[in-house]
Amino acid sequence: MNESLLANYARGGFGKSLAPGQRPALLVIDFVRAYLVKDSPLYAGVEQARADCETLLRAARAAAIPIVHTNVVYQPGGRDGGVFFRKVPALRCFEAGAHPELAAFAEGLEPLPGETVISKQYASAFFATSLASTLTALGVDTVLIVGLSTSGCVRASAVDCCQHGFVPVVVREAVGDRASGPHEANLFDLQAKYAEVVHLADVLLYLKDLPNRN
Repeated sequence: MNESLLANYARGGFGKSLAPGQRPALLVIDFVRAYLVKDSPLYAGVEQARADCETLLRAARAAAIPIVHTNVVYQPGGRDGGVFFRKVPALRCFEAGAHPELAAFAEGLEPLPGETVISKQYASAFFATSLASTLTALGVDTVLIVGLSTSGCVRASAVDCCQHGFVPVVVREAVGDRASGPHEANLFDLQAKYAEVVHLADVLLYLKDLPNRN
């Protein structure tokens, strides 16, 4: 049977569309210098994703939607990172005070006053943080998800976003990973099961049209 992957998933009932709502927020996940500095153990070659994320961040600010940034911070020694910290030694970049040049937000993606910053210790931006409560209190129904990395924190956050009852919209050009295989595989799976994976141009039009949707 020469069934295509798309046909197989469609036959299984995967890949239905989720309509974005009228009260979105932008979630910028872990876009810090550790992924952009070439001698960093976490360097991922995601310069274009950074530029596209900056474009979307400007549009989100112009649309006056809530914006949340996340970063990763561990106490010295990483005890609060548990098994995750032991599994990925490169996370030592994010021990408090150890490598401020790597832990800093990427150029052009620094939070502005009034934008929420959530520091986390694990992959999902929702796990053991106030993110879900913050979004609920703001009346958010849709979360535009950008950042790093596609196969790690972006995927974990998108799945939890769905599980918390928000429509996850992953912006394809504004997420990145250190290798194309995991990047594309995870975008495929997110679209099939948990989220909408949408091109940047479409998200920019969505934000521009928000006043007409409300």
